[in-house]
Amino acid sequence: MFPETRLRRLRRTEGLRKMLGQPLPGPEKFIWPVFLREGKGIDEPISAMPGQSRMSAEVLLKKLEPVVASGIGGVLLFGLTSKKDADGSEAFSEKGAVQRAVPLIKKAFPQLTVFTDVCLCAYTDHGHCGPLNPAGEVDNDAALTLLQKVAVSHAAAGADCVAPSAMMDGQVLAIREALDEEGLTDTLLMSYSSKFASSMYGPFREAEQSAPGKGDRQGYQAPYNDLRQALRESELDEDEGADILMVKPALMYLDVIQQLRESTDLPVAAYNVSGEYSMLIAQADRGWGDLRAMVRENMAAMQRAGTDIFISYWASRYNELLKD
Repeated sequence: MFPETRLRRLRRTEGLRKMLGQPLPGPEKFIWPVFLREGKGIDEPISAMPGQSRMSAEVLLKKLEPVVASGIGGVLLFGLTSKKDADGSEAFSEKGAVQRAVPLIKKAFPQLTVFTDVCLCAYTDHGHCGPLNPAGEVDNDAALTLLQKVAVSHAAAGADCVAPSAMMDGQVLAIREALDEEGLTDTLLMSYSSKFASSMYGPFREAEQSAPGKGDRQGYQAPYNDLRQALRESELDEDEGADILMVKPALMYLDVIQQLRESTDLPVAAYNVSGEYSMLIAQADRGWGDLRAMVRENMAAMQRAGTDIFISYWASRYNELLKD
């Protein structure tokens, strides 16, 4: 009790604060999400995500050089196409932006772990994560067959890990079976296992040009006000063969990260999503906060909750914002 107990003694100097506090996660814990376009010489700034771009493969390779040199552990590839159709068939084309980029990245940076997003929303002309049935609803089981093709095409190109994000029931089991049947048994599977129907995806949907034309994704993404259902999603994905589980978004779902960390021995990834990224930039731009301090505090919060792997757009600026 005060006055004998004085906690301020423990934080009086910077040396004490560093000694007693937990260091921020190292760069090897980070994955940088990037957006790939078909073609060459493409570097399109994303207005809703300052500092991020849609890139062609050779532009990405150049931008990866300092990022890899900083020690970042991985990159997560999202593809775009101008050839959209009802089934999103360009998502599993051998000539797709992702399929072409993977072997180039692996050749240039063999130590970098390459993750690929497995979904259809950026490839369908209606913007949903699977084909639609006659009633206009996403056909879950038809989507599974297409997601299998996407995952196999990525793994065959050399991806270290495929990451299904469509939130279709049974997608992890279907993809694991498809990979095994093709002899791709070493390919990791990181599931977007507790992925919420969030309001924080707006900048990403601009970047990926993947907003649904009609309706929304609340029928297949997890409701933010039902914790038990979200945790069941991760539990089922673990049972179906996921190697890594993910919570998305991160900052508004720290309780989910914490409870998932306590309930599984699998690695837990957290996706620090576009809206979380852009709101800090907007706050800093208005002079309402120091960007470096806010980013560091955000990452510390994710770490405290139990995050093992940090999927974040800040990864490309690790040395500037997170390195001590």
